[in-house]
Amino acid sequence: MNGIINFANSLFKPLIDMGAATIMLIVLTFIALLFRVKFSKALEGGMKLAIAITAIGNIMNMLTMAFQKPMMQFVKHTGIHMDMQDMGWAPLATITWGSPYTLFYLLVLIILNVLLLVMNKTNTLDVDIFDVWHLAFIGLFCVYVGAPLWLSTLLVIFIGTMKIINSDLMKPTFNDLLDAPEGNPMTTTHMNYMMNPIIMVFNKFFDECLPWLDKFDFDSTKLNEKIGFWGSRFAIGVYLGVFVSLLAGNNLATEQGWKDMFTLSFVGGSCIELFSVIGSWFIASVEPLSQGIADFATKKFSGRSFNIGLDWPFLAGRSEIWAAANVLAPIMMLEAMILPGNRLMPLGGIIAMGVTPALLVVTRGKIIRMIIIGTVELPIFLWAGTMVGPFVTNMAHSVGAAIPAHTLVSDTTMEGPVEKFLAYLVGNAWKQHGMFIIYAIAALVVYLLLFWWYAREMKKRNIEYTAAKNHS
Repeated sequence: MNGIINFANSLFKPLIDMGAATIMLIVLTFIALLFRVKFSKALEGGMKLAIAITAIGNIMNMLTMAFQKPMMQFVKHTGIHMDMQDMGWAPLATITWGSPYTLFYLLVLIILNVLLLVMNKTNTLDVDIFDVWHLAFIGLFCVYVGAPLWLSTLLVIFIGTMKIINSDLMKPTFNDLLDAPEGNPMTTTHMNYMMNPIIMVFNKFFDECLPWLDKFDFDSTKLNEKIGFWGSRFAIGVYLGVFVSLLAGNNLATEQGWKDMFTLSFVGGSCIELFSVIGSWFIASVEPLSQGIADFATKKFSGRSFNIGLDWPFLAGRSEIWAAANVLAPIMMLEAMILPGNRLMPLGGIIAMGVTPALLVVTRGKIIRMIIIGTVELPIFLWAGTMVGPFVTNMAHSVGAAIPAHTLVSDTTMEGPVEKFLAYLVGNAWKQHGMFIIYAIAALVVYLLLFWWYAREMKKRNIEYTAAKNHS
């Protein structure tokens, strides 16, 4: 096993050290060349994707930092203090990639993806190498709790298989949300979307018991058509900025209070509008590869369609993601204060990117459903973040990260909260035996059955979507 780990490190570490944007430039260009795309076009697509990833990261950081200060003021006003520091996803990704086992899991998942493609169990080639860290974190946590590496690897393969299958299930929904042509290959295997089965349960409840609530929903695009600027993404960002500013307790009797509110509002408006612009760059980046894949599939596989698994932000142009995320931010703060067993105050992960993309896909952008279901599922993220805090802190110290003494660190809305509980149960089943074995087996069975039910529902929905589209 050590030989495999050393091989994975020697193979991937130089690439990983270049960062997410450079990784995707190299990987997308290389794959396009494999599909016989002209070099200049392949490089153009890779460059566009790298620029889009860089831009979306910068905008997300700007929005997070802008909202972090008023949320900290909110915490100060309430007098609530937690003993675990929320550092957000970026430092956590860096820490996870610092483990040699992460590159081992990457190699395993690449082999898994190739096998599933060859066996025709998926049509998705996952090129989002950087975000493998989410699933690697699950494996590392499983080992930390008490499982041997081989058992954690089986857990990673188990979840990874469903993650890849899920990318195929979501593809028609992505086409619909993006208004993209059928031949567009973009999909994603991001861990964000492994919350889909649980969200689908609540969405079905809405369908059966509360369908009347949808009458009060709104489509930001249609609203914009009716009332112009006041229903635009710009305006939605401004409204949310005002709301968060008031929540922070800015004193509007002073000039500084008004200045802070306007600044936050303009940052919110510009960020949400820029997300839409940058989202279109993702679509443009894969156009050369899309044509190459179509030509290759027609010649070699009798027209079999192939998808490309990218990072989730190609959906960032949908304003529902940001509207829901910003409404859920203060809700998450309030829940964190009263939730039994929670030790984590959401600051670094206050813009809930681990939550809202999956809500968008399952509800198809019904904003009221997104907010209500998000409110119900946020405790899962808070509890998971609290549970892995000691592990994250230990891992941070092991890779030399600068963490203050006697400080526990974690992330509030880190992707894969349910999978973290699975890792905890599997690790304890190996370490402590007894009832943990029963708990772990039961949890894995429920997890699998829930995914099976979700997959069946998605296939039915995809058939209905295709029929409606052909009819129109």
